[in-house]
Amino acid sequence: MSVLPDPDVLAGLDRWRTLRADQQPAWPDATTLKEVTGELAAQPPLVFAGEADNLRERLAAASRGEAFLLQGGDCAETFDQLTADNIRDKVKTILQMAVILTYGASLPVIKMGRMAGQYAKPRSSDVETRDGVTLPAYRGDIINGFEFTERARVPNPQRLMSAYHNSATTLNLIRAFTSGGFADLRQVHEWNRGFMENPAYAQYDAFASEIDRAIRFMHAAGADFDALRTVDFFSSHEGLLLDYERPLTRIDSRTGLPYDCSAHFLWIGERTRQLDGAHVDYFSRVRNPIGVKLGPSTTAEDAIALMDRLNPDGEAGRLTFITRMGAGKIRDLLPALVEKVTADGRPVVWVCDPMHGNGITSANGYKTRRFTDVIDEVRGFFEVHGSLGTVPGGLHVELTGDDVTEVLGGSEEIDDVALTRRYETLVDPRLNHQQSLEMAFLVAEMLRGH
Repeated sequence: MSVLPDPDVLAGLDRWRTLRADQQPAWPDATTLKEVTGELAAQPPLVFAGEADNLRERLAAASRGEAFLLQGGDCAETFDQLTADNIRDKVKTILQMAVILTYGASLPVIKMGRMAGQYAKPRSSDVETRDGVTLPAYRGDIINGFEFTERARVPNPQRLMSAYHNSATTLNLIRAFTSGGFADLRQVHEWNRGFMENPAYAQYDAFASEIDRAIRFMHAAGADFDALRTVDFFSSHEGLLLDYERPLTRIDSRTGLPYDCSAHFLWIGERTRQLDGAHVDYFSRVRNPIGVKLGPSTTAEDAIALMDRLNPDGEAGRLTFITRMGAGKIRDLLPALVEKVTADGRPVVWVCDPMHGNGITSANGYKTRRFTDVIDEVRGFFEVHGSLGTVPGGLHVELTGDDVTEVLGGSEEIDDVALTRRYETLVDPRLNHQQSLEMAFLVAEMLRGH
């Protein structure tokens, strides 16, 4: 039996339109926007309410230290990179990392992609100027094109439908890969053994050998490997573009409650987490598990106020705080936040984003990060939680399954010159496949010691 939605609930979903909404494009044609969002609202949901509820239960376990979240994927997906090979390689990388982390933590790992919707990006300026020509800034493929021409840079509402269809294709492939044997534990372990054949990673031999022995023991003991051929894989993106999120919100027929069916998990960015802003208001009204990015300017009072707005009743698994402080600041700034939130008593999942606080510009002008800084921020995150007796619940990483050269360092020592070889990102630098696996081994050791 279907439950009818409360009229007040429906009305509340549009209250954001009366509030300040930062980082939204200046659409040139309101009529076309209305037509496209109406068409979007008539499309089938991309994910289902029951799947989001399942994720919320697993995140509740992560808040108690009974699971660990691994969230990874592109800084910004682009339409022309959504090939079967690229999607497969990102899923493969996350699965490989998850096996390593599962062994290190002796806990189930929640697998989540920054995939199937990560098309919009916040920008520090509304415009970009090159050689005296000023055009709108590139805000992601869901809004405009990267090419520096007037035609490409004018925000185009038709791109909302392109984003929807590309997300649907991506989710279909993810589901096929993760339910069709591609995620088989033994196969994923074989991929990791291939990674270990590179002498650059000899320092992880002992850990990899332990995993190998554990899998051989499981086989000898008669473990049901058929049951380990499939995994649950959740989708997520920054809930930035409200003209996309609102049309994809659906009322669950079981409960009469709203879910944002563009993804299982949405997060509010550092630039749009204003307590009286449109994003916080909107996401306070949907039932998905929600994240909030907390940068170095965040106060403990800010964190408590966000809890009041987004999870006033303290439902476990509902709210995730994703900290992005920077390697040099996390040990000083995170303790006060964690102490205050812990004293409040309402549960949150603490997740470390070690990417966004560690941006630098290389000597030859590339926007990059140092692998050592990324790892140091994760190490600081674990140290703070270890000292306070609280739970480090997960990791949020920008990565790709490709062998790009965008982040300095790692055992293969990407330097300034190497950045020029395969620097492919349009926005932020990502860990490549090898760096991602190396991070997994290092974090697994931290989990083991926590």
